[in-house]
Amino acid sequence: MAYDEGLAERIREVVAEEPGVTEKKMFGGLAFLASGNMFCGILKDELMVRVGPDGHEAALARPHARIMDFTGRPMKGFLVVGTAGFERDEDLESWVRGCLDFVRTLPAK
Repeated sequence: MAYDEGLAERIREVVAEEPGVTEKKMFGGLAFLASGNMFCGILKDELMVRVGPDGHEAALARPHARIMDFTGRPMKGFLVVGTAGFERDEDLESWVRGCLDFVRTLPAK
């Protein structure tokens, strides 16, 4: 399964100055990690976001966000955002920075 390389570049621009951010191919796409914790990723042309259990409902209420369920079981704290939800750079940056802020609260792996 391929992923949108243009979206990957846009995410790289958002996190370019962030320490400890790495990339890893996983889930058939590309994941971005901070201190070993995944904070967002790309599945085909959609954005996978990790908002955490406490931020789940508020993030789900945002336009074009839906529950992540590619394993057959919904994953609380993880969502998928359709392409219309991050067309604008400001929207993509809001998603990515919010996810990064969440995983920075987790212990490093």
